[in-house]
Amino acid sequence: MLRRLTIQNVALIEKAELEFDGGLNVLSGETGAGKSVILDSIDFVLGAKADKSMIRYGKTECIVRAEFEDIGKEAEEALDSLDIATDDVLIISRKLTADGKSALKVNGCSVTATMLRSVSSRLVDVHGQSEHFYLLKESNQLKLLDSIAGDPVSKCKSELSALLEERKKTAAEISLIGGDESERNRRADILQFQIQEIDRANLKEGEEEELTAFRTRCQNAERIADGISSARGNLLSDGGGIDAINTARRALNAISRYDEKYGVLAERLESVTADLSDVAAMVEEYGEELEFNAPELERAENRLDEIKSLKKKYGSTPEEIQTFLQKAQDEYAFLTEGEERLRRLTEQNRILSEKIYSVCTKLSDERKKAAREFTKRVTDELKTLNISSARFEMQFDGFTQESTAAVGTNGADKIRFLFSANAGEPVKELSKIISGGEMSRFMLAIKAQLSSLGDIGTYLFDEIDAGIGGKTARVMAEKFAKISKTIQIIAVTHSAQIAAFADSQFLIEKTEANESTKTEIKKIENEELTREISRLSGGEESEYSLKHAEEMLQNARIYKKSL
Repeated sequence: MLRRLTIQNVALIEKAELEFDGGLNVLSGETGAGKSVILDSIDFVLGAKADKSMIRYGKTECIVRAEFEDIGKEAEEALDSLDIATDDVLIISRKLTADGKSALKVNGCSVTATMLRSVSSRLVDVHGQSEHFYLLKESNQLKLLDSIAGDPVSKCKSELSALLEERKKTAAEISLIGGDESERNRRADILQFQIQEIDRANLKEGEEEELTAFRTRCQNAERIADGISSARGNLLSDGGGIDAINTARRALNAISRYDEKYGVLAERLESVTADLSDVAAMVEEYGEELEFNAPELERAENRLDEIKSLKKKYGSTPEEIQTFLQKAQDEYAFLTEGEERLRRLTEQNRILSEKIYSVCTKLSDERKKAAREFTKRVTDELKTLNISSARFEMQFDGFTQESTAAVGTNGADKIRFLFSANAGEPVKELSKIISGGEMSRFMLAIKAQLSSLGDIGTYLFDEIDAGIGGKTARVMAEKFAKISKTIQIIAVTHSAQIAAFADSQFLIEKTEANESTKTEIKKIENEELTREISRLSGGEESEYSLKHAEEMLQNARIYKKSL
């Protein structure tokens, strides 16, 4: 439940701190005093869309801090999923600056608005005057019914989800095989051509590099021949390199008897002569081998073109082409077995469709069972709220096995809430017949029946009593008292009957001082509480109105003790 709320620089509120009790907490005050600002602040700190216009005039930022106790298992699980630790207290804070920047923290950890809402949605349930728009959507009506039905519906939906996933995989396999035989044959022909083309090419590792080198040699044969000829001439011709070195060697040998170092040099030149002779022999050999072969060059060019074409189609390297080939072979094998495989998958799909229809039927039965019980309880609540002829029903559209071909995880059901407030009038959709006052009572009856479900610890009501007075307001107050025995309620109200049942009463007043307007909030009791109940009753403050207010408070205390 929400234990403490701190508000700073929101609208007309400069600074306020509210400490709520666990029962019924009532906010009251004159119209325009700022009651709804408090609920807006709670919405804001729980992750609602931020609007910088909510910042108090002249201030650069606003801050709201909410402190929760006994948050419940679902909220704890949401926190665990975000890796946020919590002990006995959960603290949420949010700051909004004038430049539109927002900072959100949960127990000191920075979070996004989406992360925050995953937690806050399990803490507080809000009902305002416009909440009926939520229930007018049939998808939301189904969601509400599923939450009422609980585990039986959850189990059916989980089973349905698994079957739908299996059917999705089966459909994907059927699609891969192909829609019909001619389509499969066309695909198989393409794959067969690709496989044969790669097989015929018989690519070898390093082949492209060797062919490229051969083509380069052929294309430069004349230049190579000139180089070999020049090298041969400079090495082997009369007076060429070898002759010159031999002459030098002989000259050094002739003087070696005068100093042995000349002999050493002569020996080195002899070794050089041997190396040059070997080089010259190889030059001679390469020269004899050098022959331009036009047919061989043409074959090399054709083979390189073939390799280039394969690389363009199937991969930039032989390894990639081989990978493509393996995949093509696998798919071809898959398709050539297509008829038998398709028959098995089609049968599997038929069985899955029957199972899905069966689970959808079971899911619908569980929902109808929950709907019958819930609508009866809500109708009984509505009768206590002075709609004696109330009728509330949930209408289910039928479905067939064929129509379950496109179902989602919510099943095949389409439902709508139907209501009639008057005897002799047929039930109709909520949007067509229900008035504002009836909707408020309808929502309270719903909440009264939902209070024992789920894990949410706080209900917020924003002027749910609008358009209601007299005996009905008294009954509504009694409903609040019953609900608040197990769930904390924070309610903005103009009803004296509801305020009289409050466990904590907060008075919201607007004051002006030093050319500034601000909203003040204070917890009231005793004489101040009696005067506020008197004011809400609508009369001028008098001895009679104060006495009447005291009687209302006393009657409320007696009723709450009887619960």
